[in-house]
Amino acid sequence: MSTNKPGTLELWGGLEGTVNRVSDQYFSQIEQNGHDRREDDLDRFAALGIRALRYPVLWERVAPHGLADADWAQPDKRLPALQALGVAPIVGLVHHGSGPMHTSLVDPAFPEQLAEYAGAVAQRYPWVEHYTPVNEPLTTARFCGLYGLWYPHGRDDQTFLRALLHQCKGTVLAMRAIRAVNPQAKLVQTDDLGKTYSTPELADWADFYNDRRWLAWDLLCGRVNNEHALWSYLTVRGGLTAEELLWFSENPCPPDIIGLNYYVTSERWLDHRAERYPPRYVGVDGFADIETARALAVPTPGIGPLLDEVWERYELPMAVTEAHIDANREDQLRWLLEVWNAAQEARRRGADVRAVTVWSLLGSFDWNCLVTECKGYYETGAFDLRSPVPRPTALAGMMRELATGRPLSSPVLQGAGWWRRPGRFLCPPAASSGSLAALPPERQSPQRPVQPILIIGATGTLGSAFARICEERNLSYRVLTRQEMDIADPASVEAAIQRYQPWAIINAGGYVRVHQAEHDEARCLRENTHGAAVLAIACARHALRLLSFSSDLVFDGSKGAPYVESDSTAPLNVYGRSKAEAEQRMLAIHPDTLMVRTSAFFGPWDSHNFVTIALQALAAGERFAAADDLIVSPTYVPDLVQACLDLLIDQESGIWHLSNGEALSWHQLAQRVCRLAGIDAEGLEACPATAFDGKAAQPRFSALGSERGILLPTLNDALARYLQTAAKLSESGAAQKAHYGGS
Repeated sequence: MSTNKPGTLELWGGLEGTVNRVSDQYFSQIEQNGHDRREDDLDRFAALGIRALRYPVLWERVAPHGLADADWAQPDKRLPALQALGVAPIVGLVHHGSGPMHTSLVDPAFPEQLAEYAGAVAQRYPWVEHYTPVNEPLTTARFCGLYGLWYPHGRDDQTFLRALLHQCKGTVLAMRAIRAVNPQAKLVQTDDLGKTYSTPELADWADFYNDRRWLAWDLLCGRVNNEHALWSYLTVRGGLTAEELLWFSENPCPPDIIGLNYYVTSERWLDHRAERYPPRYVGVDGFADIETARALAVPTPGIGPLLDEVWERYELPMAVTEAHIDANREDQLRWLLEVWNAAQEARRRGADVRAVTVWSLLGSFDWNCLVTECKGYYETGAFDLRSPVPRPTALAGMMRELATGRPLSSPVLQGAGWWRRPGRFLCPPAASSGSLAALPPERQSPQRPVQPILIIGATGTLGSAFARICEERNLSYRVLTRQEMDIADPASVEAAIQRYQPWAIINAGGYVRVHQAEHDEARCLRENTHGAAVLAIACARHALRLLSFSSDLVFDGSKGAPYVESDSTAPLNVYGRSKAEAEQRMLAIHPDTLMVRTSAFFGPWDSHNFVTIALQALAAGERFAAADDLIVSPTYVPDLVQACLDLLIDQESGIWHLSNGEALSWHQLAQRVCRLAGIDAEGLEACPATAFDGKAAQPRFSALGSERGILLPTLNDALARYLQTAAKLSESGAAQKAHYGGS
């Protein structure tokens, strides 16, 4: 990493290392993501093409009980390894933390204690050049001092400003201690880069927030004096003394690089019409505070104008030190591209923008509740940790392309991110008025012809679900009937490919009548096996991605435990044999095929699945029989489709098992959903499979496990969301009937 303005924009990476405190409990991202147990992570990171890595050497983890008992084992291994790989570490010392148990952000001794730790780090690694002693001091101070989320759980301006002051003073003293060892050490000072807009009635609030966002950088640059816009707020309302504030003017420590962290939540809209918004967005002062993307009819231009503001204010080198969005895979790619392009444009306008940092390479945990609980909510990054080893996602591929200047190859970049789509609103959209009026309209870049995904199976459960979710995710698609593409007819397949020019094909159709297949073997094999092979041949010839589906019925059930991808197939019936043969032929013809085995569909959008039928019957007081000797792994269709689309975009291939991960009988499934729905299951009968009029032999235990990754949520989570969605659809249907006079 160069200290002078590089000729090209650099790509950096970040490792989420937050150690925050809630009451007396510490939440450590490194413990959750397992990085401390995987030395080969650094090789993975270096292969992305990054020039620098924001790397945690955190006070709370290394020296929680003081320097005398410090454990340097991890940084002793990792920092030299990064150096040897040609990746410059940007060492972080406190990341959304409050220090070890014996101190806190409002402890007057915090700055000196942090400086002591920083000096010890520098003494141990004197070659390290770039440091972030405290990540996002302003944001951390808000969370722990204004909002009460993190320790010491303050909810007032005094606690907020005291925490901010101590973090900034700690940064100055830490850099002083570091530079005593390495005079060339550089400060990379990060904070959230945001901006607030409002209705005219709340313009004073917006002005205050927009002045407040600069406070950490202003303090470090020695710009806070009695002429500062917030001097009265800091001294009168905040209780800080002039001596404390002017100390920074006498001891300035301007960042060598201003680190700008940018999220979809960074730009805010304030609205005095609180009744227009969901209650969770209305604060104690009675007005709504919501992301602009969810409220404004014309979205903001994004990070570009904000980079200009920072450059105009400080004229210091900048880097985007966190660029991340919790979204589907294609929107993660679109977000990074938008930030990257904005940084390039700012450089062309003369701003010294050094890099864009992909955050976080291993993803992050529980930020949907701001890390106040351990719920296990996981956001993927360049790697997905839900596999035995971190699995590179499409984001990793895009990073390699950006780092090497190669053309971006992902076809899903052609669409707009959700923050720019019409369906983003959580309320009636606000006009671009007030402080937003001067912003230019959304820029439109020339669009190439958008390549679609072809979805085979227009009338089936899977095909219609893919169409619905592709629409939601702004993925271009085309659902084809058999008349438009007969997959068993090579000429029909070729004609459809030539006509629509897809980048991928999803084979969600085929013969699905398991018991009838025993008497209709020729048709079953034509649609499921021969047609699948014809499709694979065409996709191999045209270098198209291909997603196809198989079944748990390729197994005979003799294992007595969940089957994984490498288990041998041994189907008991014609349908299972048609799927097993299709797997073999497709993967032999087109090894890049993504073959998903799944089982026991249920979902809110069709009325013919087991869960819906069972609930309707039992809710009506009818008797309902279910097999108690067939063990399956139920799969919630929306979860299946979302995961399949991510895997397709990631260019995954081979066999994957996808289900909601629990083995139980059909009878147990009916019991479970009745309990969650609050329905009396007295009419539910347990029967053997032989009691039903089925011709095909079925495996007694066909539940699916996985050795490649557990990508779908738990069954209880899926059933709860199924019931919520089904209830909303029922209410919507009833409302429509009432509107049109139906009965």
